[in-house]
Amino acid sequence: MECPKGFYYTKTHEWVKVDGNCATVGITSHAAEQLGDIVFVELPEVGREVKHGEAFVVVESVKAVSDCYAPVSGRVIEVNQELVNHPELVNQDAFGAGWMVKIEMSDARELGELMDEVQYKKVLEEEGLSK
Repeated sequence: MECPKGFYYTKTHEWVKVDGNCATVGITSHAAEQLGDIVFVELPEVGREVKHGEAFVVVESVKAVSDCYAPVSGRVIEVNQELVNHPELVNQDAFGAGWMVKIEMSDARELGELMDEVQYKKVLEEEGLSK
């Protein structure tokens, strides 16, 4: 599994890419593989305030319905509208076109609680999830 450099990761398999005070969020390719074919993504409203660790996106696949948790606190400033009609983008390009939400962070220090790609790969290995 590929874990891009410059991203942050959560133990619940969300990723974060930071640009200034904006955090782009999605789920990892590992999470997308585990879910199987994604058929629906329920995105939050733009303007919604989210708190670190709060469920804020719902992903439905042919196998299960799963919550995604906010890796950082802040205000949702953009959602990926492409996922409404093309949820399969999450499976096809989890770290690119399959991004879900952009959050204007209220506390960038929360990034310190996240993992880098090396730490995330280690967690996957420890959980027996790495190939």
